Amino acid sequence: MRAQKFALAAVALTAGLALTACQDDGDAASASNDSAAASSSSSASTSSSAGSSSSSSASSSGTSSAGGSTSATGSGSSDDDAPGSGGGQINTGPCRTANLSFSTAHGMGEGDFMVAMKNTSDACYLKGFPGVDLKAGNGGGSISAGRTGVAPVSVVLKNGEETRFHLHYTPNNTGGSGVTITSLVVTPPNETHSRTLPVSLNLPASDKPSGGVTVDPVGTGKQ
Repeated sequence: MRAQKFALAAVALTAGLALTACQDDGDAASASNDSAAASSSSSASTSSSAGSSSSSSASSSGTSSAGGSTSATGSGSSDDDAPGSGGGQINTGPCRTANLSFSTAHGMGEGDFMVAMKNTSDACYLKGFPGVDLKAGNGGGSISAGRTGVAPVSVVLKNGEETRFHLHYTPNNTGGSGVTITSLVVTPPNETHSRTLPVSLNLPASDKPSGGVTVDPVGTGKQ
């Protein structure tokens, strides 16, 4: 009888141990599953955080790139707005007869006659003595003016500006008919084309080739 009780007790103990072992295995498995889930959740969270950080970095990089593009465009606009170096008059060389308008007037003193030349084109210059031939009316011949000893100067004329030269002659005070000059043939310095200007001058008759008439360089004397 006692042996039978021991046997039952042993069976009961074995069953209890087996049940406890199963329960421990279940708890261990559950704990393992919970740990894996937590690890997976943590990994997903880390991955999500990394993705968000990467996206934020990419967004920031894109904004920086766009800002750089805007800066370059602004620089281009600044260059376009920069003032140019243009607007000045360009000296195109000696003034041409075709680009000059002429006018005449008697000077302040007796025997002083002025010829003005006005530039009607781009800026140009005049330097030297003009050629001046005095033509007498009724086929009375011509007189070529001589040159004075005045030193030539260079005169730059912008469009619309003018300069003058002076012609010096001896008025006819002899009481005789003298020589009546009805026109001047003027050739600007460094030119071969002339312009004929109507005038009325009375000079004494002279056997000199120049008739005592002289001309100053362009741009000298009283202007």
